[in-house]
Amino acid sequence: MIPQEIAKTIIDPKAYADGKRVDDAFSYLRKEMPFAQAQPEGFDPFWVVTKHADILEVERQNDLFHNGDRATTLTPIDVDKKVRELMGGSPHLVRSLVQMDNPDHFNYRRLTQSWFMPQNLRKLEARIREIARGFIDRMADMGGSCDFARDVSFLYPLHVIMEVLGVPESDEPRMLKLTQELFGSADPDLNRSGAEVKDADAALAQIGATVGEFIEYFNAMTEDRRANPRDDLASVIANGKIEDKPLGHLEAMSYYIIAATAGHDTTSNTTAGGLWALAENPAEFRKLKENPALIPSYLEESIRWVTPVKHFMRTATADAEVHGQRIAKGDWMMLSYPSGNRDEDVFADPFVFKADRSPNKHVAFGYGAHVCLGQHLGRMEMRILWEELLPRLQSVELAGQPKRMDANFVCGPKSVPISYRMN
Repeated sequence: MIPQEIAKTIIDPKAYADGKRVDDAFSYLRKEMPFAQAQPEGFDPFWVVTKHADILEVERQNDLFHNGDRATTLTPIDVDKKVRELMGGSPHLVRSLVQMDNPDHFNYRRLTQSWFMPQNLRKLEARIREIARGFIDRMADMGGSCDFARDVSFLYPLHVIMEVLGVPESDEPRMLKLTQELFGSADPDLNRSGAEVKDADAALAQIGATVGEFIEYFNAMTEDRRANPRDDLASVIANGKIEDKPLGHLEAMSYYIIAATAGHDTTSNTTAGGLWALAENPAEFRKLKENPALIPSYLEESIRWVTPVKHFMRTATADAEVHGQRIAKGDWMMLSYPSGNRDEDVFADPFVFKADRSPNKHVAFGYGAHVCLGQHLGRMEMRILWEELLPRLQSVELAGQPKRMDANFVCGPKSVPISYRMN
């Protein structure tokens, strides 16, 4: 059993905001207890999967380790109980690809998969480049200082995915606010109340209100796209069929929500964290500036470095063995992606940012059947931004202390103040 202090740290949203605290906790676990059980107060016990190889082993066995049987993210006992009461026994407020197992996962993923494949995304490249240039021009007009997270990296991927989805530009601020409320529900700067959340009722009420507002918005969009289909992702979801039947209401709403949130937030976090790393490492910035061919490896290192999705949970469908440990049917497991991406057995100097790191077999996008659907779009957006920004950015340094959001599921920088010179 993992020591209680360590168990408390790896679930604490503030430990992820701190960065070092959670890194130290996972470093200890990788060395001393790479696959062990935690039972922090208020939670059911769960296995903590900290090693890169073990994460891959669990992720590749989709029939043995399910996403949807229990909560897919770390959820306290009392919150889980209330969600099940609300949702007729289901542990999920939404039912997106993340909460599905086969055959539903395969069928629902196939519905939009072609939209996110590289050959289709090539059609979007010119438009994405135009959007990137607009944000870079805006940055150039800011007089040499900005908050890169708030002024650029939050807004650029948001604009791209909203165009793909079919959400009008005037509604983008609302979509950003709702996304930050959902993923930042533990962060007083971002959540719906603007205050610390003290109990399960308050936490669930806030998240429920945010999800409800998303559903209200996308209900109206569904009606519109059924009456007036367009060439956008919303029309695919609104008019999509699974085995000749329209998508269930919860599944359709959840599809919109995951596209409208994960479709930009993870890319935003990685972009902000990648620039933060360059501002702290002038030698890495010069290396990239002198050799733009390193942009692809720099992006992969940014993804590894930030690892915006901190965990997913899996549930064993049968007795099994992982890392030499016997686990029982029904056991809950936490896949720790930041830990896998700092695994000393896989990455040399894992706590050093290297723009030219190669190979870089990070697990930030997951692995196997549940690998991130939008990974190619995210990589394309970041590549284009840096292809356009790097030639114009002459210098960059921090102009204050960056801050990460308080969250243990999806999180990254919420503020990256910088000063810079551009041409």
